[in-house]
Amino acid sequence: MRRATRRSPERPRPARAAEGQVEITRGGGCVTATLVRPEARNRLSTAMAGRLVELAEEVEDDADALILVIRGAGGNFCAGFDDDVDDAVPVVVESIAVLSKPTLAVIEGVAADEGTELALAADLRLAARSARFTMGQLGSGRMPRFGGTQRLPRLIGAAQALRMLLTGAAIDGSEAMRLGLVTYLGRNHGAVERALGEVVASVTSRGPVATRLAKEAVRKGCDLTLDQGIRLEEDLYALLQTTADRAEGVRAFLDKRKPLFRGA
Repeated sequence: MRRATRRSPERPRPARAAEGQVEITRGGGCVTATLVRPEARNRLSTAMAGRLVELAEEVEDDADALILVIRGAGGNFCAGFDDDVDDAVPVVVESIAVLSKPTLAVIEGVAADEGTELALAADLRLAARSARFTMGQLGSGRMPRFGGTQRLPRLIGAAQALRMLLTGAAIDGSEAMRLGLVTYLGRNHGAVERALGEVVASVTSRGPVATRLAKEAVRKGCDLTLDQGIRLEEDLYALLQTTADRAEGVRAFLDKRKPLFRGA
């Protein structure tokens, strides 16, 4: 993997206000993508979807990017996708799901339909207690098309997933935490911001190569038998032993200092 040069925070790309935009900020190993279309509760347009796909590729190739955070502006996460997003950018959710770097969705306000599917594609989810999750596609004669019927039951079980899908039932952040849909919960916006800082600091302090390999082991292992998963873990561990980061970790332990990982 090539090392990308360090870049300053990006200016939003020009876009018509009705189309919305994705604002990108970078710092401390964290890349944050903020969905900005508040008048539509950050409903994803084709232009916004295309920018997310581009960003996923950039994060994958950027050695300085250690975690991708996705959130919404104006008090909501994402109220769904425009109807033409499926045809224009069918890989938008999958581009987040297949990233080798850790991903975190920060959900405040509404996460509806495809917006919930986007959150499901992240590795970790941090939500406000007042957040509202829905999967209401069936109510308009549609069905989830970005992995919602597969990822949701894997997180909360088939019965609870079917309850949300078949009845359109909404759950708040507290229930989402109880069911396992949410990884972290904040009682208000301030608590969400504090938790976000803590999670990002924790993730970015880990060895980047070990982090990516551990994520690969968990993700792929879910579809394997236990014996196959253990063999995968052993293979990835052997691969990790050949890296400079692993050697630095050993040296730092012996020197009783904090390791200086380079992601290689």
